Amino acid sequence: MQVNMLQSVADPEMIETLPGLTALIRDELAPQVVDIDVNGTYPGAFLHRLGAIGGFGALVSPQSGGTGRGLKNALQVIEDVSKQCVSTGFVVWAQHACACYLQNSSNPALRSDILPLIASGVALGGTGQSNAMKSRAAIEENRLKAMRVEGGYVVNGTLPWVSNIGLDHYFHVGADVAGETGLLVVLVKGDSPGLTLNQNAHFIAMEGTNTFACQFKEVFVADDRVVVHPHEFARFRARTKPAFVLMQMGMGLGLVDACVSMMKRSNKTHAHVNCYLDDQVGDIEAALLAARAASYRLADKIDSEAGVDCERESIALRLLGSELSLKASNSAMLHLGAKGYLVNNAAQRRVREAYFVAIVTPAIKHLRKELHDIDSGCQVCSA
Repeated sequence: MQVNMLQSVADPEMIETLPGLTALIRDELAPQVVDIDVNGTYPGAFLHRLGAIGGFGALVSPQSGGTGRGLKNALQVIEDVSKQCVSTGFVVWAQHACACYLQNSSNPALRSDILPLIASGVALGGTGQSNAMKSRAAIEENRLKAMRVEGGYVVNGTLPWVSNIGLDHYFHVGADVAGETGLLVVLVKGDSPGLTLNQNAHFIAMEGTNTFACQFKEVFVADDRVVVHPHEFARFRARTKPAFVLMQMGMGLGLVDACVSMMKRSNKTHAHVNCYLDDQVGDIEAALLAARAASYRLADKIDSEAGVDCERESIALRLLGSELSLKASNSAMLHLGAKGYLVNNAAQRRVREAYFVAIVTPAIKHLRKELHDIDSGCQVCSA
């Protein structure tokens, strides 16, 4: 199968994100991209190798097995992977999101026992927070309910889709507890008694993400696997949400970078007719460079100014990433024309990936609602 290798858009800050990352993506990920997209192959071996070179340790302290390189480094790793494959970039984001929650937990058992495995890529994991995030924004009801019992909690309910999981994977979920205003967040493993994983849906893209429906039936979660008790949730949310949301910009930045490269290649032979299209490569590239610079600045701000409220900034940037992804992928498809319509061509894949960037939680409509709620003073998510 033909593989489209992409030349990254130049930027003064774009030096190698992590020693060995460029070669790993070129040698291990790029040859699999079509197989991941068409056949839904999960890039597990690549993820383990990425973890071995420090690709999941940016948000984790060295004491817990991480690199401590910071949020910008995590964002850049996701971006570099997404230049080749947003499906893989998404599961890399999920792994970082799992690490982020464990690093910020007050539970020392999680930081000592599980976090080093996640940070090193020895264990893989995801985040089942889509439904919980939407419930906190008053978009839908929380599907998981938990009851306090001796030594922990019992969780019941069903989540439709959770990604980057499996029987040997970890993932965290948010559940409502009767009488509590804050969420309970717990870490579970795919083989937990009472937990059933079903792969009962097929998607037009992102098939290689190990996405399962999760049914919880009397799943016991011990206290040493609690990420956040309900009374801790408000402070935890303030610490983690901006990073959780901003890291998703890596998918958008990587995708737009790939689209710009495709448009430039097309213009080598078809600039005389591509010039009649609405969105030109120079405009898309300028928007990409501005969004990248803003994302990196905000990442540094979140790291360096603990306690500063960066939620609105992260949401607004994430919204920009969705909108720019849709515009860039549409323009790239039109630039390539019939070539882009071939099943193995990256252009049509990028269109499908862009819609994922726009609808994965938080989706465009979710982001706009949260911005409206913040700006109007309607703090439905404040608990």
